[in-house]
Amino acid sequence: MRDHAINRRFAIVLSLSLVGATFLVLAFLSERQIYSFEGPHRKLLRRGLGRAIKEPNRIWGERCSSSDIVISQGATGPLPSGIPTYTVEIMNACVTGCDISGIHINCGWFSSVHLINPNIFKRLAYNDCLVNNGKPLLNGATLSFQYANTFPYPLSVSSVVCA
Repeated sequence: MRDHAINRRFAIVLSLSLVGATFLVLAFLSERQIYSFEGPHRKLLRRGLGRAIKEPNRIWGERCSSSDIVISQGATGPLPSGIPTYTVEIMNACVTGCDISGIHINCGWFSSVHLINPNIFKRLAYNDCLVNNGKPLLNGATLSFQYANTFPYPLSVSSVVCA
């Protein structure tokens, strides 16, 4: 009877270790943004996935540019239904100390199973999403939200207004 209890504990510890190792591997892969966008149904996702950092293209006297808005996203734990979720962070990294408003994002047909506060992020039209309801994002501030969909949407800044 005692051997049975020991074997059972060993099996539980082993299975928990395997689950933990799996989560570590998935976290590592999601941090490196390794996703598969191949296949016939992913044509729209292939465009614009370059993750190169854009250098600011400032004209003399210009206080801010779209490259001052930094967008990062990564996979998080799935919903109970198994649908993957992603966390998005949008940060104002303006080096001149400016506040930026009217932030519009290229977002395709962005949608989420999980409800997103429309004051933080909402799709206005195809490939046009608005951040912070158009209000200024203060210098150094970050907005974040989670969305749930079967694949991550490539997000990039389309336009900003220097406040």
